Amino acid sequence: MLIDTHVHLNADQYEGEVDAVIERAKENGVEKFVVIGFDRKTIERTMELIESYDEVYGVIGWHPVDAIDCTDEDLEWIESLSSHEKIVAIGEIGLDYHWDKSPKDIQKEVFIKQIELAKRVNLPIVIHNRDADEDTIDILESHDAKSVGGIMHSFHNGTDEQIDRVLNMGFYVSLAGVITFKNVKRPKEVAQYVPLDRLLVETDAPYLTPHPFRGKRNEPKLVRLVAEEIAQLRGISVEEVEKATTENAKRIYNI
Repeated sequence: MLIDTHVHLNADQYEGEVDAVIERAKENGVEKFVVIGFDRKTIERTMELIESYDEVYGVIGWHPVDAIDCTDEDLEWIESLSSHEKIVAIGEIGLDYHWDKSPKDIQKEVFIKQIELAKRVNLPIVIHNRDADEDTIDILESHDAKSVGGIMHSFHNGTDEQIDRVLNMGFYVSLAGVITFKNVKRPKEVAQYVPLDRLLVETDAPYLTPHPFRGKRNEPKLVRLVAEEIAQLRGISVEEVEKATTENAKRIYNI
């Protein structure tokens, strides 16, 4: 069995189809789904989903792209919701230097506030990092993120040194469909470099659809393709990847 550790079943793309999407995933051996809420709308939808489906868990936080819109009231609201027994982490939080909606200083401020929030509620953190590897890891190290631990979501392009720093904080590395793309090199190297007891699999669906379905809407049923690619790259069985990544997910998310 597999756990999709990062999926957006709360996205508009799945409106009216969640039952069918979950059923298709179960038919492909996916037993649990961790849904990420990252703004008011998706957090509200996440709370609805975790109440409606036994196999769905939630992660809530404020996305760095929208950091400029985040208020103290929003963070207080997230903190109040985090006491729900099926909220398993704070996220996805971090830094995103690809898009320019939110200035870097505001992103950093909101990121740090949410690390401190996670410490108060004793939950791990799920990190979104795009084109901001060094600043992201520096903040995690300097603000004692090691005390809560967490996941580097879709962390396909870090250097060996950066991965080592992340692992030294007790973090896990989650890989998505990017590692199946034919024209990538570093993501495949990362899939081999990270110790098996620190690897997770995810879809980030409806985004990052794996080969050979690239260009179509992603679904959690396709997380199996990520596990199969890891197994092929590492020269081990798919069953070994399933077992390890499922145990890892249950450990970090405490489920």
